[in-house]
Amino acid sequence: MWNIEILTENVPQFLCVLQIRMIIYLMSVLKAIILGIVQGVTEFLPVSSSGHLSLFHYLLGTTSDTSLLFDVMLHLGTLIAVFIVYYKTIWALVIEFFKLIKDIFTGKFKFKEITGTRKMLIMFVFSCIPLLFLLIPVGGGQKLMDVCGSFAEDDNLWVEGFSFLLTAVLLLTSTYISKKKKLVREVNTTDAFAVGVAQAFAAAFPGLSRSGSTISTGMMCGVNKEYMVQYSFILGIPAIIAANISQTKDAIEIHQSIEVLPTVIGIITAMVVGVLCIKLLQWILKKDMFKYFGYYCIAIGIFTLACQIFKIHF
Repeated sequence: MWNIEILTENVPQFLCVLQIRMIIYLMSVLKAIILGIVQGVTEFLPVSSSGHLSLFHYLLGTTSDTSLLFDVMLHLGTLIAVFIVYYKTIWALVIEFFKLIKDIFTGKFKFKEITGTRKMLIMFVFSCIPLLFLLIPVGGGQKLMDVCGSFAEDDNLWVEGFSFLLTAVLLLTSTYISKKKKLVREVNTTDAFAVGVAQAFAAAFPGLSRSGSTISTGMMCGVNKEYMVQYSFILGIPAIIAANISQTKDAIEIHQSIEVLPTVIGIITAMVVGVLCIKLLQWILKKDMFKYFGYYCIAIGIFTLACQIFKIHF
């Protein structure tokens, strides 16, 4: 009888603890959905996913290494979105890769005669070369990309704020140039390397949009903007995979753990929103509204710097 009374007395306390835990878990799920939407929108719209995630982690009070592995999983969701939208082109590139290897070994390969899918494949190689500079050792067992990656993990937003403003300059400049001349050609070797340099800088600095930088650079070189959207997103696949492998390694080394359900929800959210945003960007480019992303980046850049100056948190 005495034991039953003790249990009865503890029921309200137990329910209170259960309710608190449920609320905390639901908050984790809600945060995963919010960050999944942020990742899906900003990865493909030219406004910088890394900069927005850094800003949101800062505002939500989660700016630390504890968010690293979760961010990797969100990038996985947007990677899946690229495969969903461009699966035909990606599959054609895979087939062409093996045909290219065969032609090289049989002596049938001629660089001056490459066209279509094969040309795109080879231009991807030129665009990926500048990423190798991020592997340059800078001392202390670190590479250049490790030093640049610390900008997204620190507790300030100076780099993010100024990088947003630089993204705005690129977007507005490319929009202006595209109106002055007709963009009709595909990527050549010079364009490909320039796009690769833009991608390397975007990989180094959070707030500098990868898609915005690569698409804008291609447009400034004179490449067709619709072609540049496809080129930019497929080009991002090896870069995203490489970054995810590196970040996953870092997360494992510091013994990170993540909650399964919120993470899965975040991945699915980022994937679905990512697909929708790729379609939206394609439509926006056709309607010549690319400049509005530049105006947005000016606004978010100023807001980010204000958050840093006035220490704004939610």
